[in-house]
Amino acid sequence: MNKSRRTRILIDYGRAAALRMAGTIEGSYPIEMISGPNEALTMIKVRESAQNSLFYLGEVLVTETKVRVAGKLGIGIVKGHEAELSRALAVIDAAYSAELPETHEWQAILEELELAGEEAIERRQRELARTKVNFETMNQ
Repeated sequence: MNKSRRTRILIDYGRAAALRMAGTIEGSYPIEMISGPNEALTMIKVRESAQNSLFYLGEVLVTETKVRVAGKLGIGIVKGHEAELSRALAVIDAAYSAELPETHEWQAILEELELAGEEAIERRQRELARTKVNFETMNQ
């Protein structure tokens, strides 16, 4: 599983799991804090489809953390005021970069989280679809 997919799963579906996963690493390895959870503004880049050009839509507040675990750098960036999650994501990223043995167990956890999250989204969409109004039948 690549870094982008792993991070997306943890942010969208597994905040509590991310904190637990980071806790297992923090309990077993020394964590060197390179830059603590810092809030910053970052520009959102968007591609305009008609002319296929890039422009900046605006700014978004992010929380960024950089740590080192077993000599490997880890970065965690998350939208909003999320210091704990940002730190957890940085620790998890460093653990994967260092190929720590704990990361092998996480693959199944991440796949379960993704499946459960997608099922919840599908269930919600089915619930919303049941309430959808068919305007063509209202006029008859």
